Amino acid sequence: MGKFTAFKLPLKSLAPGKHAFQYHLDKEFFTNMESADVHDADLTVDLAVDYNGQFYMLDFAIEGEVVLICDRCLDNLHYPIEASYSITVEYGDDYNDESDDVLQIPESDQYLNVAYMIYDTVALAIPIKHVHPLGKCNRQMSAMLKKHRATVAGDEDAELEEALMDEMDSMSPDSGAGSDPRWDALRKLSGDNDTDSGAE
Repeated sequence: MGKFTAFKLPLKSLAPGKHAFQYHLDKEFFTNMESADVHDADLTVDLAVDYNGQFYMLDFAIEGEVVLICDRCLDNLHYPIEASYSITVEYGDDYNDESDDVLQIPESDQYLNVAYMIYDTVALAIPIKHVHPLGKCNRQMSAMLKKHRATVAGDEDAELEEALMDEMDSMSPDSGAGSDPRWDALRKLSGDNDTDSGAE
């Protein structure tokens, strides 16, 4: 039995109408995909297939959680996933995936393996930077990192780097922080605010 046999969609045997399929993704799925980022997962994939006799409309809805490694403290990072993906599949002379919206597969194919579509959808929902929200990193590892920076870069450079890192964290969308008054003051000086632009 192949690694992704459970993800083979029996297109040829589907009658016209709507059909529902469900898959569960765990650590084994991402290990088989040779994913370096995802260390564990608990994801539910709901797939709705609407076949009109000519082509198949596939709608994926993926929800759950993946476990990543925090780039800063190396602890587990539990990241929620809520993603969707839609594509139209039709039979043709040969395999053709040049379009983003339509996939053409050979008439001889009885099945369509959707494992890679699901994997790509999850991978695109994971941010490039894997870091805990501000203040949630492992304190021991954060302290060691700070100490190492001080040794390598010198105390002043390390403190500046740490301050910049904290500033970037506080400006992230998840932090819930308001606008920074220092930036607001700079915008006023440069004339880049609503009142100045409206006066022109």
